[in-house]
Amino acid sequence: MIRLAILLAMLSQPLAAQTAELTAVIGPGDATNALVLRSTTDLAVLGPVIEAYAEARSETRVLYEQWGSNDLRAISEQECQSGQAGADLVISSAAHHMVGLVNEGCASTATSGWTQALAPQLSWRDQLWGVSREPAVVVYNRDLLTPAEVPRSRFDLLDLLRPETSRFAGRVATYDIEESGLGFLFAFIDSLEATTFGGLMEAFGRSGAIATCCSAEIIDGVASGRYLVAYNVLGSYAIQRARRDDRLGVVAPEDYTLILSRAAMIPAGAAAPELARDLLDYLLSPEGRAGLEANDLMIRLDEGDGQIVEVTGTVETMERPIGLDPTLLVAMDADKRELFIRRWRDAFPQPE
Repeated sequence: MIRLAILLAMLSQPLAAQTAELTAVIGPGDATNALVLRSTTDLAVLGPVIEAYAEARSETRVLYEQWGSNDLRAISEQECQSGQAGADLVISSAAHHMVGLVNEGCASTATSGWTQALAPQLSWRDQLWGVSREPAVVVYNRDLLTPAEVPRSRFDLLDLLRPETSRFAGRVATYDIEESGLGFLFAFIDSLEATTFGGLMEAFGRSGAIATCCSAEIIDGVASGRYLVAYNVLGSYAIQRARRDDRLGVVAPEDYTLILSRAAMIPAGAAAPELARDLLDYLLSPEGRAGLEANDLMIRLDEGDGQIVEVTGTVETMERPIGLDPTLLVAMDADKRELFIRRWRDAFPQPE
């Protein structure tokens, strides 16, 4: 029997800088081996996969730390610069943060049959690996939108926001890119990919769209009717909620759909790199992939997941995978980041 003990739950109170949101021990308390896994993935989502790993390795327990992406990057960089041992394996949805850390020399090298079997865009320098497959989606309230109003592309969303008397004014939400590393990544890739990006920013600002921090908060808002539509939401969380909440509809934008792979890295100062490599290999193995798929972390729009996600385009041409490569370093450039955030603030002015 796996013991999953919540040691620290701080989600209901303000977080101190560089503090885990949630910490749990997965595995037997008397295990002889222990490793620290830090991840931006919700414990409720990735936890069952780690439980299965621990069940198969009774001698190992995992200390799971759930982090916000910006704080996870900050503590990883701090420990890298100081030479401190912290996490043994880091997994983040903010893939650009991870590429930056690898570029700064903060990662260990590892190779195995499973890492070498990854597609080239999901492996960089044998130090960074993509371990999931999750689309960025549009979420809408089924009870409050007619079929004709459901935005199936960014052009549709622009049309909904264009009228001065639009009922969608103030009722469209997306990530706050200053609070969410994932939100920054999606918005930055949008700015490179889409001719609609400038128009969307203008429409969001003019219509009073809401920028907020977290997937759960955004999805809750759509389910309750506070928001009618949410843009660029991480599909794994949206799909998992939609399976049990009929109020939620999920759309893969037909103009293009970003596909994220959470990036995994073994820090250079890891205390248990061998255990980290073993867990990484498990996540990349057929058994681990089956667990990730069962928990909506491996989404295939052209297979069964298309029954939950509404797909109206051709999957092969609409998917845009976000590769783990130096392209993402552009998003880490301080000057470019400041200019991009300034442009974002123009669309989402901060309350005085």
